[in-house]
Amino acid sequence: MQLGIVGLGRMGGNIARRLMLNGHTTVVYDRDEKSRTVLAAEGSTPATDLASLVAALEKPRAVWVMLPAGAPTEDTINELADLLDADDVIIDGGNTFYKDDVRRSVALKDKNLHYVDVGTSGGVWGLERGYCMMIGGETDVVTRLDPIFKTLAPGIGDIPRTKDRSKDADPRAEHGYIHAGPPGAGHFVKMIHNGIEYGMMQAFAEGFDILKTKNSENLPVEQRFDLNLGDIAEVWRRGSVVSSWLLDLTADALATDPQLNAYSGSVADSGEGRWTIEAAMEQAVPVPVLSTSLFARFRSRQQSTYGDKMLSAMRFGFGGHKEPK
Repeated sequence: MQLGIVGLGRMGGNIARRLMLNGHTTVVYDRDEKSRTVLAAEGSTPATDLASLVAALEKPRAVWVMLPAGAPTEDTINELADLLDADDVIIDGGNTFYKDDVRRSVALKDKNLHYVDVGTSGGVWGLERGYCMMIGGETDVVTRLDPIFKTLAPGIGDIPRTKDRSKDADPRAEHGYIHAGPPGAGHFVKMIHNGIEYGMMQAFAEGFDILKTKNSENLPVEQRFDLNLGDIAEVWRRGSVVSSWLLDLTADALATDPQLNAYSGSVADSGEGRWTIEAAMEQAVPVPVLSTSLFARFRSRQQSTYGDKMLSAMRFGFGGHKEPK
């Protein structure tokens, strides 16, 4: 299948690569000429602007936009809407606010265009591991694009199957992607995913901060322990109920830099944590853990702890996120 991709950053470029490695063809565009040139050498057809990208695609076209949420994505989708023809599809794979998806889908429908939102998790490891995707859009359009999603997804792999899962359940979920609902549903599910991610990361960060300060001079001498955090992270990876990819990344960071000196501990937030709290307030759902984890990131920019450095290390590990200056 053929796909146009706009935005060749940390994830967009690897999305193109994973598709091409599995027999699909891609037409790519990025404002950075070097990014286009690199993908062209690997088999993509490079485009010098959005118009040439659209011209190189066969109808019905599908264009995946992988840009930062907000104006970059909004402006690109508006420009594409004027270039595409009826029955073409615009896919937004970034971290867009779900209410913007709902608005866009209505506007594009008036032009006989389709809109699909894809909450995409996998960070810089997607080429190797695949991308977990939460998809919103019209059923027939999502079905049309299934070869793309199936290729990008991790696949069933060696994860044990869930006991007693219904035989009638959607098989796509076991392969790492779902059709969550109408336009906006995909990014809504991804938004909550990221809110939960904040809470999980904060729990690890606070726990390891307690472990690190167990040798504090404020404690009685007999209660001071000089603990090896790298070994603790490593042993928890094996058989512990808190084992996870986040713990894997924590162990990697501690093995490389036990004091996490490479990180200041000033932790940014992508915006999805804020949107999660807003949704909780609209739905009157109490979320003390998620809200506290967001506020902890705000606090980290004023006074950082070892735990904050660990948050930065995890964010860099899975997404290549760099600390704010």
